[in-house]
Amino acid sequence: MQLIAALSPRATGCARRVRGFTLIELAVAITLLGILIGLGLPSFMSWIRNSQVRSVAESLQNGIRRAQTEAVRLNQTVVFSLTNVAPGLNAPAVANGSNWSIQSIQQFADPTRPPVFLTGGSLTDVASSMSITGPVALCFNTNGRLIVPAVPTGVPGAVCTAGKQQFDIKRAATIDTTTDRQLRVLVAVGGQVHMCDLGRPTLSDASPDGCPP
Repeated sequence: MQLIAALSPRATGCARRVRGFTLIELAVAITLLGILIGLGLPSFMSWIRNSQVRSVAESLQNGIRRAQTEAVRLNQTVVFSLTNVAPGLNAPAVANGSNWSIQSIQQFADPTRPPVFLTGGSLTDVASSMSITGPVALCFNTNGRLIVPAVPTGVPGAVCTAGKQQFDIKRAATIDTTTDRQLRVLVAVGGQVHMCDLGRPTLSDASPDGCPP
């Protein structure tokens, strides 16, 4: 008993006092946390918006590349189009559509090769409230080149034009050109597809992700 009493905190004078945060300390911590969040939130929101723009641009780019690949694989002319309805055979083409659709074109009214829906995808599932400025449709021949087909595409509103094409992707709302990204998907006559950043300096060795003049 004497040994226990000798080793007890009270007996040795080493009793520890359990101490928590005071109300003032807690208020200071919350204030500092609020300041840090306020400073970092604009940059974080800008990063989210720019990531959404890139996601839509990449989805659009992948859809165009898929159309070119299908044209070569099937040895048949295909049409890539934007639409606001579910992708499918003869889905009406519209500018700034929320989905993309790919189908073959019935060449020379050959009944043995009717148009076939190949595949499609959604842009709004990737990110909503985006603006896509560019052609309503693209047509690829069996060599994967952009063409104007000899017959109608069969897709309502889908009229293909000759020459290189481009799609500009940005937020539909008013943007801050100093922080909000604007991307461009370029399609060359030969079918090459690539993306560039309109916010970067003109394409050069020092700015490989910039857009050509």
